[in-house]
Amino acid sequence: MPRAAILVVDDDPPIRRMLDRTLTAEGYAVASAADGGAALAEVERSAPDLIVLDVAMPGVDGLAVCRRLRAKGLATPVLLLTARDDLRDRVGGLDAGADDYLVKPFQTEELLARVRALLRRGHTPEELLALGDLTFDVSTRTAQRGSRVLRLSGREADLLELLLRNARRVVTREQAVAQIWHGATRANTVDRHVTNLRRKLGDPPLIDTIRGVGFVIGR
Repeated sequence: MPRAAILVVDDDPPIRRMLDRTLTAEGYAVASAADGGAALAEVERSAPDLIVLDVAMPGVDGLAVCRRLRAKGLATPVLLLTARDDLRDRVGGLDAGADDYLVKPFQTEELLARVRALLRRGHTPEELLALGDLTFDVSTRTAQRGSRVLRLSGREADLLELLLRNARRVVTREQAVAQIWHGATRANTVDRHVTNLRRKLGDPPLIDTIRGVGFVIGR
């Protein structure tokens, strides 16, 4: 079985070397980049299975890297590393499309556990969710309506999956916040993502808003 490929992105050489050694010792194939621009170039050359990404970097920071990757439709799991741990930072990272968030300093055991969890999530068995002419591939996190491929951010893909798994049943805002953002966002963030998702799905509309409650797809 091929080794999982991990891209480590951090502008601090000692931390970058530590992450490289730690992950290599666990059997992963590790590439590294010292800044956001180099990270984007590396992903263009060879898409990794996971990206471990520092937030605070000069130039193109980690959040900008994450947003650009999601804008291109790349669903690779992203683990953000940051020295700051307050609600706004967590919300910002998750809204940018990150999958998980680890605060420095961290224990090696926790880093490795989160890496394993994200890699498992990124290699789920093939599963296709469908509703009418809309399909969503759970393993690749890609959606298609008719012959049109949809360019979804990571959170939009998560939201579409949640709605499709509950097709014709109401998904509350609280349910979406808990399951997709792990409680680290506000209800109006869900509304914003639903609006974007509804626009990308196109006509005829598939998602209805249930005032004061939440949303339903395929009612």
